[in-house]
Amino acid sequence: MIQVGTFNTLTVVGEFPFGFQLSTQNDNEGLVTLPAHLAPKGLKEGDSLDVFVLPDETGALYGTTQTPAIEIGQTKVLKAVNATHFGAFFDWGLEKDLLVPAQHQESPVNPGMYYVVHAFYDNATKRILGATRLHPFLSEGGADFSTGQAVGCLVYAKTELGFKVVVDSTHTGLLFHSDAFVAPRIGDAIDAVVKNVREDGKLDIALQRTDKKGRDSLTDAIIEDLEAHGGLSTLTDKSAPDEIYARFKVSKAAYKKALGSLYKQRKIVIDKQAVRLVKQEG
Repeated sequence: MIQVGTFNTLTVVGEFPFGFQLSTQNDNEGLVTLPAHLAPKGLKEGDSLDVFVLPDETGALYGTTQTPAIEIGQTKVLKAVNATHFGAFFDWGLEKDLLVPAQHQESPVNPGMYYVVHAFYDNATKRILGATRLHPFLSEGGADFSTGQAVGCLVYAKTELGFKVVVDSTHTGLLFHSDAFVAPRIGDAIDAVVKNVREDGKLDIALQRTDKKGRDSLTDAIIEDLEAHGGLSTLTDKSAPDEIYARFKVSKAAYKKALGSLYKQRKIVIDKQAVRLVKQEG
């Protein structure tokens, strides 16, 4: 079945002056037009190729070999290139820009700025559209997630409580200010963990694990880092929080606790300039 808004492997079934007609092995699924200027050189009837399928202004399907920055069902950071009273247009890497209608905007869009956009197929207009108002397209119920689970997040809004994030491209979550020891920017992709699954299913997100498993994982990472650098690291408990986060993706407080634990175990020695790995006998 031909899938709109994503790549399809199709076969050339006809060649015309304006381009090519493509289809699946089952011709009953319809035809996709590949404009001549978007076709690879030497393409001929019987050849198969991957094309991104989308509808034109009339609803007819056409294909492109260009790779868009976003596909249907995905949420990505895109740049706004124009805005009108009825909607805003975003660059998504194709010849025609992606429309985000006014009713699907979280707030007015300013050309030249970057926004987190969700792409979807609109049955009413039979077009691929975008939305910066994400809640209608993402789930708030995270019952399938578990506390401590590693997730990938995309920051899309800032509130009084913290930062709203897209979790694993499918759900929404909240990263409280107290758990954001390094303040992210809108559009940042971050590695995080599920801190809590609330009774209503909503997800609280944190930048690091604070349980014993998280602490053990950090001490192991510090030892591995020291071993990889000849037993010496200039990243001490006096280093800047940003430097620590860049290396280990944890807060300075968590890093200091991990160093303290390793010091008590006599696995490292610490001075003002460096952390050194203690050579173990035997």
